[in-house]
Amino acid sequence: MLNLSQNGCSVWVASATEGLLTPTAVALGKFDGVHLGHQRVIQPVLPPARKQDHQRAWGADERNLLELSPADCTTPAPQPINPTASTPEHIYSTVVTFHPHPQEFFSGQPRALLTPLDEKVEQLRSLGIEQLVLLPFDKELSALSPEEFVEKILVQQLRCQQLSVGQDFCFGKQRTGTARDLQLLAAKYQIPVTIVTLEKYAGQAELPEYSDCVSISPTSDLPISTSLIRQTLEQGDVKNANLLLGRPYTLFGVVIQGQQLGRKIGFPTANLQLPKDKFLPCNGVYAVRVFFVDQTPDPANPLLGVMNIGNRPTVAGTDTSVEVHLFDWYEDLYGQKLAVQLVQFLRPEHKFSSLEALKTQIQVDCTIAKQVLLSK
Repeated sequence: MLNLSQNGCSVWVASATEGLLTPTAVALGKFDGVHLGHQRVIQPVLPPARKQDHQRAWGADERNLLELSPADCTTPAPQPINPTASTPEHIYSTVVTFHPHPQEFFSGQPRALLTPLDEKVEQLRSLGIEQLVLLPFDKELSALSPEEFVEKILVQQLRCQQLSVGQDFCFGKQRTGTARDLQLLAAKYQIPVTIVTLEKYAGQAELPEYSDCVSISPTSDLPISTSLIRQTLEQGDVKNANLLLGRPYTLFGVVIQGQQLGRKIGFPTANLQLPKDKFLPCNGVYAVRVFFVDQTPDPANPLLGVMNIGNRPTVAGTDTSVEVHLFDWYEDLYGQKLAVQLVQFLRPEHKFSSLEALKTQIQVDCTIAKQVLLSK
């Protein structure tokens, strides 16, 4: 079990169902992205103080969602329960999810994630969650019937006192259990279950006219989902992806040494090494805001720049790379961990006839990016 702390706040991360902090109030699901719909499912199991903060945040103007950053955590680090104390047991707000992702288990293929583990932990910490349990999704777990899952996992191991799930939640062998089934089964153990109605998305995709990404043109009232966010990012529709998430989609990576081709044409870039399971949006050029992860972020003073995701066809590149050019920055970045927030997709990746033509286009990209970033 790991205790990942930041600014005095902790999320206990368990890779198995041993040594857990119990009893628990559990939000159950996959939670890749920790998007607005997921946050609705998590809200009922938050500690009372954080639940009130969360409810107030949902009343804010949606236009402010793009500027949200993780809030300072006010929940104290969880302490072991003292069985001799006369005060009531603390019920730990807990997110229970699966590792590996069930789709990865059944397909045998790695699955890229909107929020790899470190990111998921940080997002849950910012919401006020005290514990993340990663159930090992294996042959044994996938074979449990809905009744066995409730009894063995939720009751015996997690000592669950309260549950929250989305209305589309399915569980048990061959996904035969529904949210309503969970409610009925849990009632036998006096465990109340909140079934959360799916959060709806009423936006429209607004892709650049010159984008060659495939548009899905979502219609109104689509449920907010991880798959919808992945589709919008595959199109370069950063605006709607950020609205669905409730925050900017962000790439976290360490700056490593590249081929230094950008420096040769006057546009030095930071080559980012990302987690292997991080989901990447479509190839192309983006306007971005950048923060140093190891420093206290100042949302009012980000670094501004452009980012390219792609294979660098102009210089016969083959592997996908993520490179960021920061405006008016001349210091060494090697070894620094950066958080790169996507603001707007500018154009698809192209193969240019020469390095000079590429240089000219990058100059245009930088001009457009500055206009975009300074206007938001």
